[in-house]
Amino acid sequence: MAFGQPKIEYKSNADILRMRKAGLVLAEALDETVAAAAVGVTTKELDNVFAGVLARHDAKSNFLGYFDFPATICASVNEEVVHGIPGSRVLKDGDVLKIDGGAIVEGWHADSARTVIVGENVDPADQRLSDITEEAMWAGIAALAKARYVGEIGEAIDDYVSAAEGAPLGILEDYVGHGIGSAMHQAPDVLNYRSGHRGPRVKPGLCLAIEPMLVRGSIETTVLADEWTVVTNDKSRASQWEHTVAVHMSGIWVLTAHDGGAERLAKYGVTPTPLS
Repeated sequence: MAFGQPKIEYKSNADILRMRKAGLVLAEALDETVAAAAVGVTTKELDNVFAGVLARHDAKSNFLGYFDFPATICASVNEEVVHGIPGSRVLKDGDVLKIDGGAIVEGWHADSARTVIVGENVDPADQRLSDITEEAMWAGIAALAKARYVGEIGEAIDDYVSAAEGAPLGILEDYVGHGIGSAMHQAPDVLNYRSGHRGPRVKPGLCLAIEPMLVRGSIETTVLADEWTVVTNDKSRASQWEHTVAVHMSGIWVLTAHDGGAERLAKYGVTPTPLS
């Protein structure tokens, strides 16, 4: 602890390899849950799909029981931005669904989220929202590969979103990315916007969950009576994308992407480096 700031946990290569195991289980769980997201399916049924994959791999959920959270995923629909509790809600054609989940393998954590637009009645504005959020995440990950300070991630995300053609989108400021490792939420915070603060220095062993959340309207939000679900005050729709990324001596590695991030980072001139 220095100057009142939480201490950052830097991981060894062996720790990162364990996190990669968790990341691959999580990627598979999200693949199957996304595939099951269809008109007429309840968010609780999606939670069951995700939990089934974790059980198949003898992995644990880092969401279930976290401050008494009652499920293995957060399932947030439309104006629900994040932390939605799965239940009896039936998905409808055109719903914008955010699936956020995590996994623990051998005591090490991974965290990842995806946006899915359900059915065939896709509003182009919703698709644009999801696409820009996803690409902003990759812009932030690419920035990490060359960054000296964590704050450069938020600058890259903000720059990408601000430069997007069309109607402006809002970047949530109250909910940000985070460090991850032997616990799901660790120092440092990873902002998704320009703040004027450079943040801690990027060093080998730093592992981060990078997760921009964008909205089509105002960034003002409220937490519902369930004390979890975050909704936009103006009912505008929201998107969330997230990956867990490791920094090591030879580069970066996207631990929750099957290919380590190779395909999506290529356009930025970044080649992820797996550990063996």
